[in-house]
Amino acid sequence: MFDRLRALEDRYEELNRLLSDPAVASDPKKLRDYSKEQSELEETVTCYREYKDVVRQLTDAKSMLEEKLDDELREMVKEEIAVLSEKKEALEERLKILLLPKDPNDEKNVIVEIRGAAGGDEACLFAGDLYKMYTRYAEDKGWKIEVIEAHPNDLGGYKEIIFSINGKGAYSRLKYESGAHRVQRVPVTESGGRIHTSTATVAVLPEAEEIDVEIDEKDIRVDVFCSSGPGGQSVNTTQSAVRLTHIPTGIVVSCQDEKSQHKNKEKAMKILRARVYDKYLQEAQNEYASIRKSAVGTGDRSERIRTYNFPQSRVTDHRIGLTLHKLDQVLNGELDEIIDALIVHEQTALLERQEA
Repeated sequence: MFDRLRALEDRYEELNRLLSDPAVASDPKKLRDYSKEQSELEETVTCYREYKDVVRQLTDAKSMLEEKLDDELREMVKEEIAVLSEKKEALEERLKILLLPKDPNDEKNVIVEIRGAAGGDEACLFAGDLYKMYTRYAEDKGWKIEVIEAHPNDLGGYKEIIFSINGKGAYSRLKYESGAHRVQRVPVTESGGRIHTSTATVAVLPEAEEIDVEIDEKDIRVDVFCSSGPGGQSVNTTQSAVRLTHIPTGIVVSCQDEKSQHKNKEKAMKILRARVYDKYLQEAQNEYASIRKSAVGTGDRSERIRTYNFPQSRVTDHRIGLTLHKLDQVLNGELDEIIDALIVHEQTALLERQEA
């Protein structure tokens, strides 16, 4: 472990030198790549340097015990050794976690797709609740939200809503949200006061840049049509809506939220790139997927991951058996307690796998 940490520290120092080189400063690609690499190493190197400092202090304190000291000073030194030993152990555990294999998509922005599933109008209303939950969480983090495509129902929910969240580390936090979310409550459409169970699906995709996935224009079929509102009626007479079909994968994306065909195509391309990237990623990372499955589930949107029970004000994450009686707070975007628990669970599984 420490050989690797020394190598990372050396690379960090090398990057510092490279970033101060005028030749690098004048090359935007190198500057971006080196800055990104340095940023990714910074937390690990800072922790390692703190660890080395604690080890040095601990060595000095232990050597003092070999000297002639009065009883009071000896006790003070022993107390310092105890504190430093505890700190050293905590830093060692932190370094083990920092050295775990990282998901290469963790720092990416995300595209979130929410759809009402089983439960008709109530499922669509719940999809709207989930959308509000994620937007409030994103706002609290200072992330930027943009709706890409929305299909509301008549009661104020969504049959489908697709939106992007732009912010550092967005995928690292939100990737655990992919799956089927279940709600248990009395629907507004229920006159008898009976509790119904409905579901909505969430898919969180890392936003793909052109350098991440190459999509050839000849592999895309573009169809344009007039956008439509509720019930299918035409809402404008110009062919501004766009449907993109990626022929090799069969993935289809349509977008009609904007009045401009160009803007709709741009948004549709953003979704298409993310979906194609996600498909190739899932195929290429079977090993990583199996690790995640053992830790927090597959992320498959058909897998039930969480239940929101209104009568008991209860939220249960089924992957790790976590139950919180904080339904209102969770739906208001206070997701960190659940996400932090999922991260710790996954890190523990990865550590056990490494040490096995």
